[in-house]
Amino acid sequence: MSASDIDTEKQSIHQVEEVALHGHVATDKHGHALIQIDPAAEARLRRKMDIRILPVVALMYLFCFIDRANIGNARVAGLEKDLHLKGYDYNILLTAFYTAYVVFEFPCQMINKAVGPGKTLPIFSFLFGLFTMAMAFVHTFGAAIAVRFLLGIAEGAVFPGIAFYLSRFYRKDELGFRLACYVVCAPAAGAVSGLLASGILKIHSIGWLRQWRMIFLIEGIISMGISIISYFVLADRPEVCSWLTPEEKALAEARIKIDNVGSTVVVDRIHWKAVWAGIFNPVTLASSFIFLFDNTVVQGVGFYLVSIIKSIYPTSSTIRVQLLSVPPYVVGSLTTLATGYFSWKTRNRTLYMMISAPFVMLGFAMYIGSMNPHVRYAAAFMVAVGAFSFGALCTAFSAANVTSDTSRAAALGTTVFMGNVGGLISTWTFLPRHAPRYLPGNAFNLFGSSVMLILSVGVWLWMRKENRAKENGRDDHLLEGKTEEEIADLNQKHPAFRFAY
Repeated sequence: MSASDIDTEKQSIHQVEEVALHGHVATDKHGHALIQIDPAAEARLRRKMDIRILPVVALMYLFCFIDRANIGNARVAGLEKDLHLKGYDYNILLTAFYTAYVVFEFPCQMINKAVGPGKTLPIFSFLFGLFTMAMAFVHTFGAAIAVRFLLGIAEGAVFPGIAFYLSRFYRKDELGFRLACYVVCAPAAGAVSGLLASGILKIHSIGWLRQWRMIFLIEGIISMGISIISYFVLADRPEVCSWLTPEEKALAEARIKIDNVGSTVVVDRIHWKAVWAGIFNPVTLASSFIFLFDNTVVQGVGFYLVSIIKSIYPTSSTIRVQLLSVPPYVVGSLTTLATGYFSWKTRNRTLYMMISAPFVMLGFAMYIGSMNPHVRYAAAFMVAVGAFSFGALCTAFSAANVTSDTSRAAALGTTVFMGNVGGLISTWTFLPRHAPRYLPGNAFNLFGSSVMLILSVGVWLWMRKENRAKENGRDDHLLEGKTEEEIADLNQKHPAFRFAY
C-alpha cells in the first residue's frame, strides 16, 4: 500500500469516527451519506458480527420455540391422559400461554428498549427455560394453566427482543436475512422437537418422571444452559462490544446512522412521539395484520401438525408420527433461509411475501378439498413452504421503514403483538370435534392467507405512490425552521425518507 493510500484510509477512518459520534448526522437533508464506507471493511465487520451474534440468538430462539410448541409432542405422549384433560381443556391450556404473551409482549419490548436487549434477553430466556422445566412437575389442569401463563410472559420478550437487538447491529437491507437465520428456528424447532421427543420417549424414565414429563424437563434444562451462556456473550450494542476494535465500533455506529435519515444517535432515549410513529406507521400496521394471519397458520401448525398427521395415519406408532412431522419443517426452514437471503440481495421484502402467500393458500385448499392421506401430507409441505418465511419478512419489513431506535422497538413490538394475537386465534382453529377434516380451521386459514396476499400487494402499491410523492417534493417544506432534534423526530415524514419495499 502506498503512502497516499494510507493517508486516504486514515482520513476515511477519521470521517467515520466523526460521523459515529453522538450528536452528528450521517446524511445530508436529501438523505445522501456524508461519508464513503469501505465495502471490504464493512464486509469484514458484518462477518464478525454474524459469527459472534447469530449462533447465540438462533439457539436461544430455537429452544424458545421448542419450549412453546413441545406441548404438541407431549399431547400425543400422554399429557391429556395424565392431567385428565377433556373437551376443550387442551385448547384452554394453549390459550393461557397466548393470553399472557399478547398482554405482556409490548410492555416487555419496552423493557428491552429501556434496559437494553443484551441484558434482558438472557434473563427472559432463563425464565422460559425454568417454566418449561416446571411443566414436568404439574399434576393438575390448573397448575398446567398457571405454568403456561408464566411461560407466555417470559417468551413475550424474546421474539421481538431478538429482532430489535439485531437491528442495532445490521443495516436495514441486511436485517432480513439475519432475522431469517433465527426465525428459521421456528420450523427447525418443529423438526428438532419431533426428533428430540422421539429420542426422549425411548428413555424409560428419569427417576419417577416418565414419557411427556421428560420432554419438558430435558428441554427446559437445555434452554436455561443456553441463556446462561448468552448472558456473557451478548453485548447490548456495538459501542460496548469488547470484541470490536474502536474503528469497527465507529463503523458499526456510522452505517446504522446512514440508514436512518436525520438521526444524530444510534440509541435514542424513549420518547412517546417516536413510539407512536413506530406503532402507527402504515407499513407497521399492514405488516402487523399480515403477521397476524400468518402466525395463526404457523402456531397452529406447531400445536396441531402432530395431531393432524395422527389423523392422517391413525395406525402409526407415536414415534413414527413424531418423525413424520419433521420433513415439512425441514422444507419450511430451507425456504425461510432462501427468502431471507434473496430479500437481502434484491433489497425487496414485499416481492417474497407476494410469492409465498399463494403456497399457503394452495396448502389449505388441498386440506379442504381432499381426505386422501398423501394429498393432505403434501398440503403440510405447501403450507410450510409459504408460511414460515413471513416471520423474518414481516419483522424486517417493519424495522426497515422507521428511522429511530425507539420507533423500531415500537414497530417491532406492534408487529409481533399482532402476530401473537394470531397465535391466540390459532389455539381455537383446530377443535377436537372437527377432526379429522378440520374444515373450519382450514377454511379460516385459507381466508387468512388470501388476506395476506391482498395486503402485501396493497402496501407495495401504496409505498410506490408515497415514494413518488416524496420524489416530487411534497414533504420538502417540513424541514423549514426545524432544529436537528426536530428533524430527527420527523421519522418517515422526513422528505429524504423512502419506504423500503
